[in-house]
Parts: sequence; C-alpha cells; structure tokens
Amino acid sequence: MRISKLLIGEKRQKIIIPVASVLLGFLLGGIIILLTGKNPINAYSALLKGAGFYGNLLNLGNTLLMSTALILTGLSVAFAFRTGLFNIGASGQMLVGGFFAVYLGIVLDLPKVIHLPICILASMIFGALWALIPAILKAKYKIHEVVTTIMMNWIAFWSVSYFVPLLIKGKFNTQSATIKDSASLRVEWMSNLFNGSKVNLGLILAIIAVFLIWLILEKTTFGYELKAVGFNKDAAEYAGIKVNRNIVYSMMIAGALSGLAGATVYIGYSSSMQIGHLPSQGFDGIAVALLGLNEPIGAFFAAILIGAMNSGKIMMQVSEQIPSEIVSVITGIIIFFASAKLMVKELLNRIERKAKQDGGDK
Repeated sequence: MRISKLLIGEKRQKIIIPVASVLLGFLLGGIIILLTGKNPINAYSALLKGAGFYGNLLNLGNTLLMSTALILTGLSVAFAFRTGLFNIGASGQMLVGGFFAVYLGIVLDLPKVIHLPICILASMIFGALWALIPAILKAKYKIHEVVTTIMMNWIAFWSVSYFVPLLIKGKFNTQSATIKDSASLRVEWMSNLFNGSKVNLGLILAIIAVFLIWLILEKTTFGYELKAVGFNKDAAEYAGIKVNRNIVYSMMIAGALSGLAGATVYIGYSSSMQIGHLPSQGFDGIAVALLGLNEPIGAFFAAILIGAMNSGKIMMQVSEQIPSEIVSVITGIIIFFASAKLMVKELLNRIERKAKQDGGDK
C-alpha cells in the first residue's frame, strides 16, 4: 500500500498531523530539558502528575477547569476560520460576555434555576453583539476582521475597566462585587467529585458546544454554506449562497462562544471580575484552533492538552526545578508543527519516495 494512501489522506491527516506535532514538540522539549542538565522523563512524569493523570482527582479537576474556556475560545476561532475569517477578538468578546454575566449575577436576585441561565444567555448574546460590529464592517465595507477585532479587544478592555467600578464596584476599584451564589456555575457535586476543585458546569456547557458546532458544520445546510464561503467566496456567491449574511452569522456564533467562555471564567472559576488585563484564553484559543485543525473535536482535545500542560507545569517546576517557561516553549513548538501542514505533507512525501526507492533497489 502506498504511504500517501496510508498517511496523506484528508481524514488521516486530522489525526496524524496533530499527533505528530505533539510528539515532535515533546521530543524537542525533552532535548531542551536535557541541555539544562535535567532528566526529561522525570520532568514529563511530574507534568503528567501535576495534570492529574496519575489518579489525583483534584489536579485532574484543575486541568479540566483550565481547559474549559480554551475549548470555547478554540471553537470560536475555529468556527470563524471555517468561514474564511480570522477572529482575533475572542478576548474582547470574553470580557464583554463575562461582564454582563457578572453584572446580572450581582444585581438580580432570583432562584438559581432562573438566575444562572439568564447570566449564561446574557454572556452569549452580548459576546455575539460585540462580534457583530466587525462582522458588519467586513461584510458591508470589506474592512479586514483582524484589524477590527483587535481594536474591539481594546475597546472592550477600557469599557469594562470603566463600567466595573462605576456599576458593580467591590471592595477595590480594580474588581467587581461578588456574584450571588444563584448565578455561579459552581455546583457542590462537581466540586466533591474532583476533591474540591473549582471545575464547574462550564465544562458541561463546553462539551455541549463542541457537539452543537460539529452538528452545525457537518450535518446542516447552514454549515455547508459556511464552509463553502470559507473555501471560495466567489464560487459560493455564484452558487447562490448569501456570502455577507453568512459572514455575519459566523462571527456572531464565534462571538457567542467566546462570550460563553467569559461566563465560565468570571462566574465559574472566579466569583467576580478583576479589571486590568485581557483574558489570555482568547489568544490561546488561536493555538487551540490551529492544533485542532479547525475541527470541533480537534479543538476539544487540543484544549485538554494545553490545559493539562498549564496545570501540570507547576508540579514540574516544584518537584524537578524546571522553569515553567519550558512548557510555553513546548506549546509553541507543537503549534508551529501543527500549523506547518505543508511541511508535514512534504516530509511524508519524502518518506514515500524513500520507500519506493528502497523497493526499487531490492
């Protein structure tokens, strides 16, 4: 059987490229660790232990907690990518969605079965509305979404920094008041399941979102139209697909996912909103989408991987005295190889040519 048939097929690429990227990342990371005079096996063992893969439920819960927002921002970026859009605005959409979730979580006084869904829905609506602005600018005026979404990030940053102390100020100007328990994503049974971890209902919402996005993209006419626009806008328009409408819908869905990610952070992991920084999960979502090859299932596993590395690096640093920055280096290497699909294809082609040459020599 030809190696190209075994390895180069589109379906197999979705598995081979991410797996090869991860293996190469850890291999090169191991070499770097070795050059520092440390044992890579011990380092990676500590990393896995810190991530909870050795039966420590608390650490495993923390890994899932760190992965939750990454799943949603990865989905957000990946979904926009599938329509040919580059959503750099996930951080701003997270902030806006999270702000309204926190605001309603403070000012409303309702039973949890009503209060919590209202906060979740508000985070998605306002995340979508925040993404609507660059979507309209792209669809109507052809202004590139990279520029507008970056600008919207900073508008969100300064707007939230202004309105938090004005409307929902806590003990300090730099943070909001604490949300009511009825608005929190935390539930006792999940915390008990993972020995006190702050993992919460946001994880379940993220898993549901993965399934829904996969369903939209793979099983609906709407998803087919979105992918057609991503492949070739001119051909899609010629086929009768309303390109501008689909651009707007795609960005709004991406914004809703990022807004939901904001809710999982600010009314899930935290119970208040601190100002002064853009949430890093919005930018990490780009890495998640690239490693997951812009596929919902791929984004899920990529988010779990990056979440595990972020969770486990503390144990690696404490027990093996290896700088936690090594994990960032490994992550960067993994993303590099995942995004360099053409390079991987060429490598596999060379393997095939070598195999054919060896066969001919025999």
